[in-house]
Amino acid sequence: MEIELDDIDRQILNILMKDANTSSVDVAKKIHVSPGTVHVRMKNLKRVGVVQGASLSVDYNLLGFNTVAFIGIYLDRSSLYTEVVLQLNDIPEIVDVHYVTGPYNVFAKIICKDSQHLHDILHNQIQEIKGVHRTESFISLSESIHRPISV
Repeated sequence: MEIELDDIDRQILNILMKDANTSSVDVAKKIHVSPGTVHVRMKNLKRVGVVQGASLSVDYNLLGFNTVAFIGIYLDRSSLYTEVVLQLNDIPEIVDVHYVTGPYNVFAKIICKDSQHLHDILHNQIQEIKGVHRTESFISLSESIHRPISV
């Protein structure tokens, strides 16, 4: 089901997706409405599920996690997807998992301290999951674009 948004809802979302710390007062000033309007609109957007929380952007490099990789996972059978994802969810370094078309069944993003840490997770955890046939990994050299879409 698609939710219909008006221009005010879109403006509020676009501002807050760029910086979730922007106060209702500052959002209201930017789009020329009252802070109460922003508050009510956000409450409604949460109620209908458009807004599902807020997140904190962290520089993992400063915390010693210097390796980002993408893992293409081949399953023995596509029907094992749900079982495999439940086990992937138990690996904290895996931050995104997608069921995809193409040569892989699953594509995952993983953040590790270094290549040895990545190797350990691949060899000792991911490849040990029942139903995982094999994996291919792609180490990210840098992230050039990271942004929300405009609505």
